[in-house]
Amino acid sequence: MNIIWNAEKYTSDFSFVHQYGNNVVELIDAAAGSSILDLGCGNGALTKVLYDKGYKVKGIDASEELLSIARKEYPAIKFMQGDATNFAIHEPVDVVFSNAVFHWIDKEKQPDMMKCVYNALKENGQFVFEFGGFNNNRIIHNALANIFEERGFCYEMPFYFPTIGEYAFLLENAGFRVKYAVLFDRLTELKGENGMEDWIKMFIKMPFTAVQSEQEKEEIINQAVTELKKDLFIDGKWYADYVRIRMKAVRM
Repeated sequence: MNIIWNAEKYTSDFSFVHQYGNNVVELIDAAAGSSILDLGCGNGALTKVLYDKGYKVKGIDASEELLSIARKEYPAIKFMQGDATNFAIHEPVDVVFSNAVFHWIDKEKQPDMMKCVYNALKENGQFVFEFGGFNNNRIIHNALANIFEERGFCYEMPFYFPTIGEYAFLLENAGFRVKYAVLFDRLTELKGENGMEDWIKMFIKMPFTAVQSEQEKEEIINQAVTELKKDLFIDGKWYADYVRIRMKAVRM
């Protein structure tokens, strides 16, 4: 999925994305000095965490907007532009790491991504990642889908949120052995009094291409925020109903 990011706002207001990724880093058991590719590195915040742990790390991402921030903030690290479903690196690495990326990739493209990862890894190399799992943001998406339908629009789900079983099957078909897998709820606090509005505008872009009127887009978002308040505005703070899938696999 191609998306143009507001990189500055993403970095300032949605830092929880990479902060939660710190726990995913702990699944890596490679020795210091091992080589790591951060796939979908975004603004480079987690790439820097890996770098500080003593890994030889480089990042790859499709977004030049986010990469420009990464290169500016972390000039000692190599960052490359590339598509997660169609990339190759010159020397295989010990670990491919990814956080909050794979739900952006269409289900039909997942095997392409896994083939690229497989080829990028050394034998017995580790594939460690987390992304949106089954029922991720179900409350938010259901509210938006109902409002779209009321107004005569089709809300096309812009993400891929698999179960553990579904994703383990894909990994095994690609030549990986799954060593760890968990699906868990993670209610996530959003920043500021307009947290839900900002979240929708940042992450839910593709469905709104069906809505031509900018005024109607704003009306839909405002209606969604109003309806979501009963479930996701808690003690004066906005939350998103995240569900994450976290896995570790090894190239056979």
